[in-house]
Amino acid sequence: MSSAITRSTAALQRSCRQAHLVAIKACQSSSEELYIGTRPLEADVCEIPLVAEVSGIEKDIFRLKINEETPLKTRLVCSGDTGSLILTDRKGDLKCRISANPFKIDLLSKNEAMISINSLGKLYFEHLQVPHKHRATKGNGQNTPADTSQEDQEDLGLWEEKYGKFVDVKANGPSSVGLDFSLHGFEHLYGIPQHAESHQLKNTKDGDAYRLYNLDVYGYQVYDKMGIYGSVPYLLAHKQGRTVGIFWLNASETLVEINTEPAVEYTLTQMGPAAAKQKARCRTDVHWMSESGIIDVFLLTGPTPADVFKQYSYITGTQAMPPLFSLGYHQCRWNYEDEQDVKAVDAGFDEHDIPYDVMWLDIEHTEDKKYFTWDKKRFANPKRMQELLRSKKRKLVVISDPHIKVDPEYTIYAQAKEQGFFVKNPEGGDFEGICWPGLSSYLDFTNPKVREWYSSLFAFPVYQGSTDILFIWNDMNEPSVFRGPELTMQKNAVHYGNWEHRELHNIYGFYQQMATAEGLIQRSKGKERPFVLSRSFFAGSQKYGAVWTGDNTAEWSYLKISIPMLLTLSVSGISFCGADVGGFIGNPEEELLVRWYQAAAYQPFFRGHATMNTKRREPWLFGEEYTQLIREAIRERYTLLPYLYSLFYQVHVSSQPVMRPLWVEFPDDLETFSVEDEYMLGSALLVHPVTEPQTASTDVFLPGPNEVWYNSKTFAYWKGGCTVKIPVTLDTIPVFQRGGSVVPIKTAVGKSTGWMADSPYGLRVALSTQGSAVGELYLDDGHSFQYLHQDQFLHRKFLFCSSVLTNRCANEKGHYPTKCVVEQILVLGLRKKPSSVTTHSSDGKVQPAAFTYCAKTSTLSLEKLSLSIGDDWEVHVS
Repeated sequence: MSSAITRSTAALQRSCRQAHLVAIKACQSSSEELYIGTRPLEADVCEIPLVAEVSGIEKDIFRLKINEETPLKTRLVCSGDTGSLILTDRKGDLKCRISANPFKIDLLSKNEAMISINSLGKLYFEHLQVPHKHRATKGNGQNTPADTSQEDQEDLGLWEEKYGKFVDVKANGPSSVGLDFSLHGFEHLYGIPQHAESHQLKNTKDGDAYRLYNLDVYGYQVYDKMGIYGSVPYLLAHKQGRTVGIFWLNASETLVEINTEPAVEYTLTQMGPAAAKQKARCRTDVHWMSESGIIDVFLLTGPTPADVFKQYSYITGTQAMPPLFSLGYHQCRWNYEDEQDVKAVDAGFDEHDIPYDVMWLDIEHTEDKKYFTWDKKRFANPKRMQELLRSKKRKLVVISDPHIKVDPEYTIYAQAKEQGFFVKNPEGGDFEGICWPGLSSYLDFTNPKVREWYSSLFAFPVYQGSTDILFIWNDMNEPSVFRGPELTMQKNAVHYGNWEHRELHNIYGFYQQMATAEGLIQRSKGKERPFVLSRSFFAGSQKYGAVWTGDNTAEWSYLKISIPMLLTLSVSGISFCGADVGGFIGNPEEELLVRWYQAAAYQPFFRGHATMNTKRREPWLFGEEYTQLIREAIRERYTLLPYLYSLFYQVHVSSQPVMRPLWVEFPDDLETFSVEDEYMLGSALLVHPVTEPQTASTDVFLPGPNEVWYNSKTFAYWKGGCTVKIPVTLDTIPVFQRGGSVVPIKTAVGKSTGWMADSPYGLRVALSTQGSAVGELYLDDGHSFQYLHQDQFLHRKFLFCSSVLTNRCANEKGHYPTKCVVEQILVLGLRKKPSSVTTHSSDGKVQPAAFTYCAKTSTLSLEKLSLSIGDDWEVHVS
């Protein structure tokens, strides 16, 4: 265990007096309150009164808040009778049973306990106190004797914690909070990103707790519970028939302990041999501990995974609808040297017929690491560079970090300094730390005025050299402080409202991404969607853009761990996520690089990136064999963009993740609960990336005994509910289309998404065992908010049933003019060659369609069609 975690764990898990609940406030609505008094634990102990507020929220969500009744006031001793209260939802299916003494809450579904709170008695709440120099005085004004007990000395020592040369002075003493939750019948838990760990959360009984503390960790260790760049204090528990969620709303350093008690069989001898054995339900206990703040927790009751996703997004927001270009391929490096380098790399993609959408610039594009500036020698004419990219219908992303170089001649610094916009040190001066520019101050994004000012910096007249094709990358926003404790900001730094940094550390980067996204929207006068990538994140970051897994390494183990990391982010509300292709640190071998491109082509955010001391790795630098393989992977991504964009619309409006673990799609299939080497892209595609070197075959689990699966390349099919051995070569990645689905694609790939706006569509129709299939297509202009404000969109539904494929409107509100047509339809699983195929337009016109049929693969192929994507039509297969 690292010294950092040792210090942190000791602070949160130290022995402290049990907090005692003395009042409960329970309400179904804002007007209904009930107070229940309880006796103190010990007659001679003066207890601190806490107030628990339990409220039922819409969409089957319960909220529990516990706080001191009178912080920093005289301790009170409350007495009264033991009491209880039961809250019931409108349908009567859910009940919240609250007991006051001992304090316990049971959440029941149909009178069966799902979640119990404080059943292990681990509620604690360290009350805020006046400084210990005042506490060390007796009530009669006499000084406390110098020979205080060792326990008292240790208690006083908790007011100051040392980490190396840093001393963390706590203004109001230790203030940690904690609470336990028992999940009845659950043994599969997921969530609480970000960790380089398995998708299913592990038992921590004999090891480290999961740590949520945003840190700049260069080349993080795999299979480690150490917190890295982002924190989402939210976990899901799943079993057959029920999914629930716990959202622990706290932005301070947090530890999560998990202990699963497995189900056991026991004999009921008193009931005779007829009922000889029964199985006791398993139980998983989750213990949340945070350094500061109050207890504020949301219980999401499901019952399905889809319901929990909706409930969580009801609290934190849905994934922002991204601009279409951001779903294309991004090319990044620390750093592309100058304008000529950018021009050469851009030309290289065209020369080698590889599509891409976005060029990225790291910190070296600025003047002396001063953000919102350009290096005058390297990037003397940034608008000319952007116009070159615009002519290719491509975009530019540049970096903007939260640290500001201390330089009175730097306009951004001078303005922020004058207005008091920096985080403060405990003495009241501006906090200063070391980052890329050297001595830096840090913008206090928790201050609404700072966010408003920062947003204004993206206006075109202010950000000289920027254009409307320039978008933003927020890095180093944990925040990273090179000579700080754990390379971050001291916890006793002071923010807006006199909040200490310890209270809100994990949400700092969230606020920068928020301000950046708002700035990009404002510069377009509210017309254009932003794109912002952030390294640090918190619950709700999905509203403002994308995140990635940070500084990974060019090793096979990092490719492998990227899959469970992205699945965990996805079920935690952040669908727009990815990992640096090839690994940020080090030089990937050719096989690893190819396999990473193949995997990432089927993941939400697709960016190649490398650090400055690595060899150049543009896709064409490894020889024609590997160039071809990478080209095929990237082109397949562009082929699938209509399906992927439609999935982002789904997550935007209904919270269903883009990239899904198998258990989400097959919630009653026990075999899916621990699978993390493959995943679903939407509900239609199963992807099994190759993550081991020199692989000749791989075992792929195809879920669902009633399902049928089709290989997306060979069209071979298998019934579900089994594991199949799939031969692979370096040019193949196992991808399977689910029977019963329709996947829209583009039949022609251009230089970028902008070149493909009017290119034709194809439909891949994979029939179920009943001979049917369904799918959707969402289409809008790909960049503005017109879909939201003016209903400028198309939402189409495809249905194959009784040998007829129909295209109908899925949302009558939407209207969007498009020249696009469906020119190709491929039907998989058609067991008999048709005698004829005809198209039927909405005006009654019937025309024969040329087709080919392959009996070996049971596929029907229709080519050279011209069916308008926005009109109703039918295709009859006779």
